[in-house]
Parts: sequence; structure tokens; C-alpha cells
Amino acid sequence: MKKIFVCIALASAAAGVCAKDWTTIRFGVDATYAPFESKAANGDVVGLDIDLGNEICHRLNAKCVWVESDFDGLIPALNARKFDAVLSSMTITPQRAEQIAFSDMIYKTPTRLVTRQGANLQPSPESLKGKAVGVEQGTIQETYAKKNWAPKGVQVVAYQNQDQAYADLIAGRLDATLQDEVQADVGFLKTSRGTGFQFSGQEIPTGEAAIGLRKDDADLKGKIDGAIAAMVRDGTFLKIEKKYISVDLRTN
Repeated sequence: MKKIFVCIALASAAAGVCAKDWTTIRFGVDATYAPFESKAANGDVVGLDIDLGNEICHRLNAKCVWVESDFDGLIPALNARKFDAVLSSMTITPQRAEQIAFSDMIYKTPTRLVTRQGANLQPSPESLKGKAVGVEQGTIQETYAKKNWAPKGVQVVAYQNQDQAYADLIAGRLDATLQDEVQADVGFLKTSRGTGFQFSGQEIPTGEAAIGLRKDDADLKGKIDGAIAAMVRDGTFLKIEKKYISVDLRTN
């Protein structure tokens, strides 16, 4: 009993003094971003990130719990302790790193523009001036478009989730959407919804994705980093990745 009281007293003074119980890890996820994360017909969340998270939990002898959230609410919810980590194709940025910690890289996240076939648009402010481009709220694509395109006459329209952006693109209310290249390829262009649409222009390098963590959970970061390294080393990471995509996002 004395040890418990000492631990409680020290916890408020120095984060990480007492080891936390990570037998359950709650991952926050925006389930509108196939093939990384989406909803199956039975309501389960599925995808590359889900399989990676479940494998991490398996290696840490922990139970995985998936908590759904809109993407722009993931960091506030993480810091409010509604879950323990974010595994949702979240790219590392200086702005995000001010608010949370990140695991080691899980994969790279290039960005592409999607337009209707024959639109003759390019991912540049000159080409897109006067056009409406859809982005998902809170993403690096929203930040990029608002910084580089909006001041030069491009209408950047932010949506609560990626599916809403695609719906308006299909309906003709948008001229283009800007999002993760793999997500657009597998989650839209290679589906029936993507008929008549295409990538336009070259990819935009936009960084590396990792698992988001609270800054005071260094012990959990250490465990997750160790699991990621082991998965890469023994080939499990690549095996999971190949279920969903044909390229290795860690090297391409």
C-alpha cells in the first residue's frame, strides 16, 4: 500500500516515474481513409493501419481498442486522454510536434491531385486559380493548399472527412481534391466511384507518417518503437503492407 501511495504522489510531479499499465492500448482513428483505415460492412474498422496496430498490440501483449474520430479532432482527443495513441496516417509536422510526440516513422506520405479526366489541371496555383479544390480538415494537404494556393486565387474547401470531398468532386461541386497518393489510388480511383477521374501532375513530397502519442507517455513510445523496428526487421511489416498496396511506402 505504501508503494502505491508514493507512486500516486510522485505521478503529478514527474511524468513517467511510475510505469503505466499498457495491457490495453486505445488507438484513435479516422475510418474514412481506405486503404489505411475504413469501415467494413459489419462495422469493424479495417485497413493497413489497423493491421499494423493490431500487430503492435500482439507483440506488446496488449489488447487493441479502436476509437473513431474525425481527423481534425484526433490530437485534441489524444491530449484529452480519450485514447492513448493516434494511428491514422498522420504525417509528422513541426506544428503537430509542438502538441504531441511521434513514434519512429511507419511510412512515407506523398500527396497527389485528383481531377476529372480531361480537365487539364496541374497541382500549381497558376493552373488552379479560380478553381475549387477539396481537402480533409486537419490534414497536411489542407495546410499545404491554404499556404501555397489559397493566397493566389485557388478556392480551398475543407471537409470533415475524405469521403465528403470525393462526393462533391463526383457531383461537380469541386474541380479537384488533394490527398494522400495511396489513399486516392486505392480508396478512390480503383473503385467504382473513381471512374472518370485521374491523378493530375506529379506527386508532392509531404513527409512521413508515424503514430501520435502524448509527450508524457515516453514508456509507450519506447514500446511501440521497439515493436515497429522488430516488425520491419523480421519482414512482418512488409507482409502486412502488401495486403493493401503494391509498393513499400517505407522506401518509395
